Amino acid sequence: MKDQLLHKATDMFLTLGFKSVTMDDIAADMGISKKTIYQHFSTKDELVKAVTLHLFQTISCGIDTICEYNQNPIEELFSIKDFVMKHLKGENTSPIYQLQKYYPKIYKTLHAKQFEKMGDCVIKNLTKGIEQGYFRKEINVELISRFYFAGMTSIKDVELFKPEEFSSSEVQKNYLEYHLRGICSEKGITELEKILKNQN
Repeated sequence: MKDQLLHKATDMFLTLGFKSVTMDDIAADMGISKKTIYQHFSTKDELVKAVTLHLFQTISCGIDTICEYNQNPIEELFSIKDFVMKHLKGENTSPIYQLQKYYPKIYKTLHAKQFEKMGDCVIKNLTKGIEQGYFRKEINVELISRFYFAGMTSIKDVELFKPEEFSSSEVQKNYLEYHLRGICSEKGITELEKILKNQN
């Protein structure tokens, strides 16, 4: 039952927002009593924390699997983007915004975990790209990895990128292209253009 609750809560939180969904909503949707939920999660905060950790672990494992594929570093970044978007339901920015606003401690913990995971992943991607000739040799790997993380965090800002003006998928795709055009060698640009052409 605990796993079922976790999956249902994850689905509802990502669709409607962490603040918007109540324990009553989850109980009603599952056809169970609220008391049953509280047997497994004593507070909504505890449930929100469990959901964010579950999501983080699921996505981290998926990214690790993608990184084991024999893809070039540009293909790898696009595969990771598509995987994350799929698991975060197109990454509607509203749930992330609500998490940051109403559950700041949980958001801060998640943000730190993301930085550690993503920083390591991006550094490996950049290093591989330089070794394979897709990225320019002179780029500062540590600095670029932080630029990339900072940008990925900023594009979730609903004030800067209003969902009614910019779809999340459009913002993500354009940000990834922006990142790659700044670091790619001629070989990398050729590969990037090929991928972008195939996606249109």
